[in-house]
Amino acid sequence: MASGSSALDSLEELDSPTDSGSDYEATMKGTKRRKPAVSKQPPKRTRHNAALKGMSSPSGSSVPTPPGPSPQSVSQGTSMQLSARSVRSMNEESQIISAKDIYDAVCSGKSAMVTVVDEWLDSYKRSQEAGLLVLINFIVQSCGCKGVVTRKMFDSMQNAEIISTLTKEFNEDSVNYPLCTPGPQLKRFKAGLCEFARVLVRSCRNSLVYDEYLFPSLLALLTGLSDSQVRAFRHTSTLLAIKLMTGLVEVAVVVSVQLQTTQQQYNTENSKRAHDRASDRLEELQATVKELRENREELSSMMNATFRGVFVHRYRDQLPEIRGVCIEELGLWLKMDPEDFLNDGCLKYLGWTMHDKERILSMVMDKDPDVAVEVVNLLLLIQQRTDEGLDEEECGHIYPLVYASHRGLASAAGGFLYSKLKSVITSHSQENDKANNAAFFQILISLFIQSEFHEHGAYLVDSLWHVAGSELRDWETMTTFLLQDDELMYEEEGVLIELMMCAIRQAAQATPPVGRTQGKKNLSMKDKKIQEQDKRRITTHFIPLLPQLLAKYSADAKNVKLLLKAPLYFDLEMYSSAQWLEKHLDLLLSQVCGIVEKHTEVAVLEACAHLVSALSSDCYTFSSRAQMAFSQLFDVLTECFSTYVNDLLQGIADDDDTYSGATALKRIAALSSAKDPTAWKLFDSCLELLKSRMESRELDKELIEPAMKCAAFHLMWAKVNVVNSKPTEAELKRLKKEVRSFCRVCQDCLSLNQIDIRDQAFELLCDLLLLYSVGSVRSKPALQALAHLPSDSLRSELAAFLLDYIFTDTEDVELHGILTPTEKSEDEEEMKIRLLQKKRNQLAGYCKLVIYGVLDLTAATDVFKHYNKYFKDFGDIIKETLSKSKLINPVQSAKTVCLSLQQLFSEMLTEHHSRQDLTEIRDLAKRLAMSFGIDLHRVRKPLVALHMDGIRFAFRDPQEGEEPNPNVAFLEILSEFSFKLLQPDRAQLAEFLKSACPSAALSWPPVKLYQRSLEARATSKATEQEGDDEVPSHDMPVVKRRRTTAQGSASTTRGSWLDNSSIQSSLHTPALTSTVQKQPAKRIASRKPRPVESDISSTLTEPESEDEFSPGLQMRKVKLNKRRLASSSKNTPSPRQQDLNSHLNLLSLIEDDISERDEDEIEDYHSDSDTGYTLPSTRHTSLSVLDELFD
Repeated sequence: MASGSSALDSLEELDSPTDSGSDYEATMKGTKRRKPAVSKQPPKRTRHNAALKGMSSPSGSSVPTPPGPSPQSVSQGTSMQLSARSVRSMNEESQIISAKDIYDAVCSGKSAMVTVVDEWLDSYKRSQEAGLLVLINFIVQSCGCKGVVTRKMFDSMQNAEIISTLTKEFNEDSVNYPLCTPGPQLKRFKAGLCEFARVLVRSCRNSLVYDEYLFPSLLALLTGLSDSQVRAFRHTSTLLAIKLMTGLVEVAVVVSVQLQTTQQQYNTENSKRAHDRASDRLEELQATVKELRENREELSSMMNATFRGVFVHRYRDQLPEIRGVCIEELGLWLKMDPEDFLNDGCLKYLGWTMHDKERILSMVMDKDPDVAVEVVNLLLLIQQRTDEGLDEEECGHIYPLVYASHRGLASAAGGFLYSKLKSVITSHSQENDKANNAAFFQILISLFIQSEFHEHGAYLVDSLWHVAGSELRDWETMTTFLLQDDELMYEEEGVLIELMMCAIRQAAQATPPVGRTQGKKNLSMKDKKIQEQDKRRITTHFIPLLPQLLAKYSADAKNVKLLLKAPLYFDLEMYSSAQWLEKHLDLLLSQVCGIVEKHTEVAVLEACAHLVSALSSDCYTFSSRAQMAFSQLFDVLTECFSTYVNDLLQGIADDDDTYSGATALKRIAALSSAKDPTAWKLFDSCLELLKSRMESRELDKELIEPAMKCAAFHLMWAKVNVVNSKPTEAELKRLKKEVRSFCRVCQDCLSLNQIDIRDQAFELLCDLLLLYSVGSVRSKPALQALAHLPSDSLRSELAAFLLDYIFTDTEDVELHGILTPTEKSEDEEEMKIRLLQKKRNQLAGYCKLVIYGVLDLTAATDVFKHYNKYFKDFGDIIKETLSKSKLINPVQSAKTVCLSLQQLFSEMLTEHHSRQDLTEIRDLAKRLAMSFGIDLHRVRKPLVALHMDGIRFAFRDPQEGEEPNPNVAFLEILSEFSFKLLQPDRAQLAEFLKSACPSAALSWPPVKLYQRSLEARATSKATEQEGDDEVPSHDMPVVKRRRTTAQGSASTTRGSWLDNSSIQSSLHTPALTSTVQKQPAKRIASRKPRPVESDISSTLTEPESEDEFSPGLQMRKVKLNKRRLASSSKNTPSPRQQDLNSHLNLLSLIEDDISERDEDEIEDYHSDSDTGYTLPSTRHTSLSVLDELFD
């Protein structure tokens, strides 16, 4: 297309700032647009006997008159604004497909497009003007405009006048138009519109595309619309014009090939001698060449006009969708027809678009991760295929993205980083793969040290895994670096060990780190095979080398802690596969025992405990060897502790003896989490030591904490042993006495000023009360004597602990007691996170006591009334507790919610009463009301009970010294729950209100407000999506601390408590609050729950809460699903059983299920940082802030 290239050479002249960027404006621009490149031409051949008389400016010319007879004339009296129905009826009379028919076909998708285009072409051939008018009205309708171009407008108006008229009629109610309608409809409509343009050009490529009427007229109108101030016109017309041009480019390429082939045939024929030439054939070829050249000229003319009139102005449009369409199609033109488009005249637009490198670099932080991924991939291409590429400062924008939580973005950044590393390695021309891998690790270690995210090695490895998997699996190079002296500096050794362990985990588990899991994806057979091969290679390589590594780094707590995790990813059965491997097992056991005797750091001892648990498992044939080695280690540690215990009890031990005894006890406590310590009978010594220290007030936390842990682990293992054996009555009595004694000691510790001791006591109490609860022994009648119920004073102490140390803003005070002055400046933020994690863990432990019936549901009032103030920190835990309490007893749960509000209201009255305080309580009531869900029939009975309790409280008899009806303002709070009521209950509650309140009170504002809430029809609010985001997050008033009385205390006799517990099931040992290593236990079968009555009778009676208890709630252990609960089971007989069977789980109180359900989100955490990517943490917990709360 020589003419095409010449016509595109001076496009800079057309880059005047005429592009529209604003939304709808009622008037067109006053200036006329330039005339298109297609000029007036005489007819070229007989088939074009009515050639286009002239194609003037698309915004300032009339539509050219087509050849042939005119169609049936339309009455001149017809209005300029004919309705779509009238146009459709006329079209049907003329047997012409209507604009609506085409529009419906485009909306439905691609399937019927060929048929629709063929039908329209038939109507166009019968009447060109009528057919074009249908096509124009289809375009108008596709823009979302309800106006219609009438035949009179078509005949008498110029394009600019038609567009101006349509613009004035574009008075739509919504800003949306078909191309921007949200949902799947947008994708379907856009695909249909593009397919229509493609099929139209393809169907006309041999004839109508050259009739000098259809396409010039259509493109002229689209060019005018593309310059409109109305976004809908501009967007739709640009898309259609650009897609039509793509079709024309395809046709032009075919014509060029045909022209070249025909020209070669003509030249061949013409080169023959005169008597050998076929004159007829030569004339035919010459006519064909001439016609093809004319076709090329026409196509070039239309393409040039479209390029200049649409692309040149719209490639820099304000709307990103329009810019994207233009540049995307330009890329297609460059690939389809490089001869005509691969030149400066076109490439400059691509260059200008990509010239703003700063803009491109900033887009790696785009809020849409998919956009950021494409930008990183584009920058990688720029880096690889350009001479200049990116400098180090520009690359620095991309490197941190390897730590992003979005796995796709992190992987793209990993690919960029790997390409950069390989280019550096290649420039140094290493001689072999081993040397290249060594250089790779040296550069990677250096980069990791220089970055600001040292604790995120697992995320760096995951980002590089798909491109650098072979290097990261080079275990030989890594261990060679570590075992050789003077190869790496100390910091570099630590980084390499961390990266090596992360790579081992990634290869052995074949799963991404926490935070990057994108739903539950089962591994394919190929991936499983690769995983098994990797695991075998890891085991084979590290079995002989791990003892050497542990020996070298045994004194380094940070590094040895990481190395101790390696056997957890081994195929441990290989130790039994060959006799020569047993010596390596003995070396490993020896090193582990030595590390335990050498270290006192909690992290190292916990790593040893995990390894002890794994190696001692009965599923391995070598477990007896491991158990023997660790028993011998226990003997040594117990003997060491026994040496000093008498002096410690008598108070005559010096500092050295105290330290030695404490360190021995600390090691015993760590191992006790993985190995049964009951055979060494340390409980009595630990208990006596605790009692003596409490009496003397010598509160050495280094001694008291491990003593508490040892005693607690003894009781936990003792419970496991009695469940798996047949203990005597004397043994059960002794064990119950031990439990009672230890709980009393822990209760005394709750009031201490020592933070660590106090917190440890609370967590152990939550564990033991749950482990020795009534529900835990219900399936074992012989063990029911072991059930230990918390005393009233202990219930009060536990509730007071919540208010004193969890629901308080005392971080600075506690940090002052934890951090030294030098640490405060460096680690204060990290310590705040750890403190929040600790509080969440403690709150979860208390909530489990409520859920599993250790504490009565009314004990949850101290939790529920802080739902609003501490929503950011504990909202998910409290929300889940609310949900579980409704499954246990819906009526009692609703009453507990009401009681929480009553307590806050009473506290407000005892202090300084203010309207602000009442507003904050109402905000809490709004949030609590949303927790009742949208099934109003299901919550009917609980809500009635809540309202009745609230009305009684509002009009209770005044106490001595009080004013009459002091609580009447509580009705304002109660009104927040009215929108959940059904209409019959509203009427009956209104009657109950009249009977409960004095007649004079009916005119009081709170009473009138509550009455109006009962009369209002709040159906729209009742169907609202359950969520809490609408509720303003006000801080609750700080209430003066008071020691609380026992919430939900036991009944007067223990027998009644045992008989009427709210939960009756055979419980598997619940997950404990403290983070300890637990032995796997067999699942205990649970009885199926009975369905709970949920219907309300026609007469308004107060429900009995005890009737709502389900006597056989099934409790089962489930896997952690990250923060929220998994979906309930599908094959359950009733909704209530479904909820109970699937939601009342020991390990799922606050699980995080990012990809399982679209539940209502609690309030998002907003970082003060300006970074656009999320950095997951691996330092603070091994999984996440939420994952281990119930582990």
